[in-house]
Amino acid sequence: MRWEEWRYCPRCGVSLEGVGREESASRSRLLCSHCHGVYYRNPTVGVAVILLDGKRILLVKRYGSFAGSWCIPCGHVEWGEEVREAAKREFFEETGVEVEVGGVFDVHSNFHDPSHLTVGVWFWGIRRGGSPKAGSDAQAVGFFDLDDLPEPMAFPTDRLVCAKLRRLVLSREEGNRS
Repeated sequence: MRWEEWRYCPRCGVSLEGVGREESASRSRLLCSHCHGVYYRNPTVGVAVILLDGKRILLVKRYGSFAGSWCIPCGHVEWGEEVREAAKREFFEETGVEVEVGGVFDVHSNFHDPSHLTVGVWFWGIRRGGSPKAGSDAQAVGFFDLDDLPEPMAFPTDRLVCAKLRRLVLSREEGNRS
């Protein structure tokens, strides 16, 4: 059941129908007039791993939501799971490649699906084993030049991350020429 469809307070069971919503900077919250519970609709946490081979990035072609579109291998953190372990698990499930998850490269709020907002965390990855092969959530997997990404890309935030990566790679190349 989606948050907007709640009819009863999960704490005390009193009907939430007819109970107003607190409006604060365009954010709605469900309120219970009996126990005064406030219910927040929060985004979920998504994780992705960036694996580069020179100027090429490993991408997957998706099954499921946004099927047929390409993205940086990603997924959701499960309840009780550490974020880096989630990133490592999701990356392996989608690509067959084992990675060591490094530092955070970027963080974005994802608004591409208004019914399911996420906060995405993109980590650096270091390849530790395995060969790229499409996993259970992917139709295909491959390395693509940052200057020639496949279309369509699934997520606007992946485009932002790839643009930032391109700038970083270019600045490193220019630094090496100096």
